[in-house]
Amino acid sequence: MSRSALGLRVALVTTAAVAALGAALATGAVAGQPQSIVRLERSPLSGGVLMARAIRSGAVRLPLVNRGAQHPALKCTPAPCTLPNVQASEGGSPVDEDPISIDPNNAKHILTAGNDYNCSSSLQGYFASTNGGKTFTHSCGTLAAGASGGDGDPVVAWDLKSVAYRGGIDSASNLEIVIGSSPDFGATWTTPVVAVASAGVDMDKPWLEIDTNASSPRKNTLYISNTEFFSNGDSQIGVSHSTDGGKTWALVNVSTRQVWPNSVDQFSDLAIGDDGTVYLTWQRCPVTGPTGDCGGTTAKMYFSKSVDGGVTWSKEKKIHSVHLVPDTCGAFYGCLPNTSERIANIPVVAIDNSTAQTHGRLYVMDYDWNGTYMQERVSSSGDGGATWSAPVAVTPNSDKHDQFFEWINVSPSGVLGATWLDRSLDPNNINYDAFAATSVDGGATFGTNYRLSTTSSNPFNDGFGSMFMGDYTGNAWDAGKPTLFMSWPDTRTGSATQDEIGGLRP
Repeated sequence: MSRSALGLRVALVTTAAVAALGAALATGAVAGQPQSIVRLERSPLSGGVLMARAIRSGAVRLPLVNRGAQHPALKCTPAPCTLPNVQASEGGSPVDEDPISIDPNNAKHILTAGNDYNCSSSLQGYFASTNGGKTFTHSCGTLAAGASGGDGDPVVAWDLKSVAYRGGIDSASNLEIVIGSSPDFGATWTTPVVAVASAGVDMDKPWLEIDTNASSPRKNTLYISNTEFFSNGDSQIGVSHSTDGGKTWALVNVSTRQVWPNSVDQFSDLAIGDDGTVYLTWQRCPVTGPTGDCGGTTAKMYFSKSVDGGVTWSKEKKIHSVHLVPDTCGAFYGCLPNTSERIANIPVVAIDNSTAQTHGRLYVMDYDWNGTYMQERVSSSGDGGATWSAPVAVTPNSDKHDQFFEWINVSPSGVLGATWLDRSLDPNNINYDAFAATSVDGGATFGTNYRLSTTSSNPFNDGFGSMFMGDYTGNAWDAGKPTLFMSWPDTRTGSATQDEIGGLRP
């Protein structure tokens, strides 16, 4: 593996040396940064929910920031090359947590989203392009009937009919997952319906996946995975499915219910094979860390699958163990070193639906804390998840800086595309950039690491004083070129994260 020379430009931070940063964070005495940092609740709920609660309570006030400008269109030549960057969000208040999806029928239709703090009601913003990313229209999510407010955690997807779907979390008597659709490529949206809800249960951290395999017996079926938090603190992963375009939904519990305060299930993801098999992954961590949460513990990544459209699920199976970064800032699952940013570790799952020799191969990407830095790794399975390979590092051995907020997907030709945020260009291990790498041998090795961001981001410029930049990024393949697109929270405006899009044409 090697580092790409494409656009390598280090943007050094203006803070004091790392050795003094811990004390500075404790007092808020970082040059040019807010003099106090309001921490979110130390809770197993997703960051989007915790930030929404903090804003409504008045504990967090949204910053007054400038609107950002658009950047050049998304194109590059000849391959391999990295795309110019485009700001998809509208600017203004912070936007973070950035899923992305591309219409399987038309690569010019791109849909991305974010926890959008310009949207005062839903806190969910959606950004649609019909010209391949040259321009984006912006809309705020609307609430389902009976909801009092939105709690972020946006999800987006397309079906084989070029219908776009968007969703997230609403607050009613409890947290619920809602989904709306658009028949005109994101120009207009239906009022969302409640897709996942249960009395006395908070439905958290959704992920939406649609069966877009033309040969699948259950094509266009919608699936939502999420975490169920019961009133006593117990947790469980469930999956809802819809066969009528999201009008009605059926919820099935999948994981073994975890008893509070022993352990917690959270951070699920989905992938769908071309035969209609649905694959589910999630994290299970013990609440035994030194700060009374999962930070600094050894967690396990789990797997289950359904061959009947989500009606029944296989017995849960461990993929591998991971070490979570310590909690140094009051975040339940750990903190990004040298900051007060909370960190999630989603076992992102993808499957190869190509006609290549790697057809049917499963991949899971997550980070492992080795005591010094967070390292992104990928495990694979060639037998439907029965056995998994030892994790393979995505970055070269020379990269000993933090790597986080991973995502993976497989191209129509069988190329595995991995993306993540990486601090290797900053010797102080604070600023981060978006990176990508590909594997053409079934995840055994990864090639050149390409820098996708044209400007480094300082997490202290997230708009919340280095307190919250979301829980995840996203990526998606354009089947035409092909091109791997990535969406991530970017702070190049200097005042708040925005949904930035770049990519790699391998």
